This record gives sequence, structure tokens and C-alpha cells, in this order.
Amino acid sequence: MEDLEIKRKQQCPKIKKTRCKRQTMANNLLPDKNKKFDLEDRTTDFARKVIRMCKELPRNPMNDRLVGQVTGSSGSIGANYREANDALGKKDFIHSLKIARREAKETDHWLILLNEANTGKEKEFQALIEEAKEYKNIFSSIIQKME
Repeated sequence: MEDLEIKRKQQCPKIKKTRCKRQTMANNLLPDKNKKFDLEDRTTDFARKVIRMCKELPRNPMNDRLVGQVTGSSGSIGANYREANDALGKKDFIHSLKIARREAKETDHWLILLNEANTGKEKEFQALIEEAKEYKNIFSSIIQKME
């Protein structure tokens, strides 16, 4: 027991009687296979909100194209986040999160264009745009801490 404590202090001299900060941070960020993640539910609810918003829009060639894009990318945020939670290792986890972040950025783009094409729903679109940006920031933060 004492040998383990000495080894920890040598690896992380500033931290007393605790694990190394890097180890602890990585363990906290890597998914626990038995834990349910709130972000999984949140990303699914976000995709549902996008779908509901798109159902309210008038059908025309421009909206049809934009709606197809935004529903696909908004659903991919949650799908890729869930895939990250089932990652086989750190590299796989980071890779899936990077894809989820890319989809969040793409969703933001399509929502901005849909907002431009459909006046009168600026407030609803703005809330969705902000949420897409939050996902991008959340995923960026996790990726940065893991690398």
C-alpha cells in the first residue's frame, strides 16, 4: 500500500494522497458503460425540437432542401455522441466526439439558413442555434481535455 502511495507521489508530486490529475480527468471523461448519460437524452430532445420546428415550415423547394439537411445533421449529433460512449478506446472516443462536434457546427449552419428563409420564427430558430453552438462547445471542451 505504501509503495503505491510513493509511486503516485512520484508521478504527481503536487497532489497528495490522490491519483494523478491526468488519470482522474481521463477516467471521469471516458464513458462508464453502465451509466446513463444526460447528454444522450439532451441531444435526442434537440433533434426532436428541430424536427417539430421543421414540420411547421411551409413546403417549398428551398425549405425542403434545407429541412432535409438540418434534420440529418441534428440527428447525427446524438447518434455520434452515443457512439462515442460505446467507444473501444480513447482514440475512438475522441474521433466520435469530433464527428459529433462537426455535425453540431453543420446543424448551426443549416439553422441559420432556415432562419433566413423563413421570417417570423426568429426566436425559435435562435434558441435552436444557441443550443447547437452549446453542443459544439461541450464537445470541443471534452476533446481538448482528452487530448
